[in-house]
Amino acid sequence: MGCPICDGESVPDYRPFCSRRCADLDLGNWLTGRYSAPSDDLEDTSEPPLAPSNPNPKLH
Repeated sequence: MGCPICDGESVPDYRPFCSRRCADLDLGNWLTGRYSAPSDDLEDTSEPPLAPSNPNPKLH
């Protein structure tokens, strides 16, 4: 199995990666949202929730 980042030969200490650098690059891709897993869960939407509307605002 080759390293998913650079296609180098994987090393047991960093499997499936070839080095700590490639493992860290992959982690960075997940943390920045470059990689994502599909979901149908409404809580996983990227849009912020709508603010609740107040039909009777209190006037000062």
